[in-house]
Amino acid sequence: MKSSKAGLLSVTPLVPERIDQRRTSGARAAWHLNSASDNLFFKADDKTFMDEIMDGLLLHRWPLAETGTTRAVIVGVSDLSRKLSYQFKQNPLLRVGCLGVFDDRRPGRRRRSKNEQRRPEALLGDIDSATEFVKTHDVQHIYIALPMSAQPRVLALLDNLRRDTTASIYFVPDMRPFDLIQANISVISGIPIVTVCETPFVGINSAIKRISDVLLSLPILLLIAPLMLLIAIGVKLSSPGPVLFKQRRYGIDGKEIVVYKFRSMTVMDDGEKIEQATRCDPRITKFGGFLRRTSLDELPQFINVLQGRMSVVGPRPHAISHNELYRNLIKGYMVRHKVKPGITGWAQVNGFRGETDTEEKMQRRIDYDLDYLRNWSLFLDLLIIFKTIGVVIEDKNAY
Repeated sequence: MKSSKAGLLSVTPLVPERIDQRRTSGARAAWHLNSASDNLFFKADDKTFMDEIMDGLLLHRWPLAETGTTRAVIVGVSDLSRKLSYQFKQNPLLRVGCLGVFDDRRPGRRRRSKNEQRRPEALLGDIDSATEFVKTHDVQHIYIALPMSAQPRVLALLDNLRRDTTASIYFVPDMRPFDLIQANISVISGIPIVTVCETPFVGINSAIKRISDVLLSLPILLLIAPLMLLIAIGVKLSSPGPVLFKQRRYGIDGKEIVVYKFRSMTVMDDGEKIEQATRCDPRITKFGGFLRRTSLDELPQFINVLQGRMSVVGPRPHAISHNELYRNLIKGYMVRHKVKPGITGWAQVNGFRGETDTEEKMQRRIDYDLDYLRNWSLFLDLLIIFKTIGVVIEDKNAY
């Protein structure tokens, strides 16, 4: 899906002058965040012995269960840290109040966005002062957003924080240059593993996808069986040749599969060079043109779905010769084959159905395919299916 381009909000100062006071006259006291005004206020509550026990049992290390907000700071100023502070600001359910940032660079040396110029971040000091601030102001979360190239700086900061504070520490690596697909972090025998590119259909998601494919394709095939019989008769009467056109395509993991379509042309190309169909293509029969405009030529692919070669929703399969051409021209092209090809897809319902006669059009189609891999959900599949109905009725790009 298209990612949001909302402007980033800057961090506002939330630190009162004497935030280091934590207890008054034996009563429990804490700073709380007023979500309406973004101000911290000091609140003292008398606690009974039983209250203290319940706090320990039920609220230990669960800041969301308290009325207050977890106080946090960010180390390092960058686009990523600005986005992080923006998320804290926009998502009150996170219950994180960002007090400000630490950075060694002077304001004039830090690259500023337009939003930052309007609302400057609360610069609390340089990185060396972060540990003392965390200890003095009872900061609970520290987000380190320094570049991975600053490893010595990060290690020195970690040593200081672990020696003098009990705050939770989070490293925020900038992984955007890696163009992540289904990113996650796992641990194997204590070794952290960052997933850079993976199929969304792992574990339970694989079962959900397969079950939904069968539950959708089986009743659809039963309903359209009479229509398919009529189409088969029409293909046979319209021109000499077989009813079904079988063509080799790349399936999941780039393995060859055979895809079925109702024949709509007088030729059945499946070689090293295949010319895409164009508007007013003389190879397309009159009946075949009708089938292609309405996508009825794709109906036999529900059989491919039951066979397990395809899915109802997924990146559309391209001819092998086209795959070999574009894999060398378009970055990430083969990643679309991390999933089964589909009868319809995210690119097709967003205007990239039919001929891709330029590299730019193919690039846009691949962008949508990869977006589908990043954001897959069963709801997205259902949305694409319903949008496909409208596209088939209104779209003029198929011929």
